Amino acid sequence: MDLDKFRQRAAAKKAEHRQFLLGLKKKDARKVDNAFHAVHEEVFAETDCLACANCCKTTSPIFNQTDIERAAKALRIKPGEFIERYLHVDEDKDFVLKSAPCPFLGPDNYCSIYDDRPKACREYPHTDRKKMVQIMELTAKNTQVCPAVFEMVERLKKINL
Repeated sequence: MDLDKFRQRAAAKKAEHRQFLLGLKKKDARKVDNAFHAVHEEVFAETDCLACANCCKTTSPIFNQTDIERAAKALRIKPGEFIERYLHVDEDKDFVLKSAPCPFLGPDNYCSIYDDRPKACREYPHTDRKKMVQIMELTAKNTQVCPAVFEMVERLKKINL
């Protein structure tokens, strides 16, 4: 995965993808979900996230209290120590990682707390959820982070929704 090349392509198509995705908000939500879910399955059948891990290298998931307790337990530390060591409160008052790349990302792109990772990581990139029309802004942002989401949008543009 050539992430520099991806970033250039994503930047070049940023406005186009955003406009397309925001336009989907006016479409039949069930048709949008069905189309997204179909291309999600298709693209992820061809995608090796371990070859990329750009999400883990560049963004932070939100950690809720359950996520903090689960990750702390996996690391055999107290939740307070986990917060102190790894997290800070962002402008939206959410717990997020202090730094990028994620401190749990190994050089082989494997996550050292994979089985205990936060809900946001488990659900990323959120392209298989219901009511996709509600998260078009997030999806547009994710086209800049995730090559799979970028590819999904490219394929969706070819479908008459």
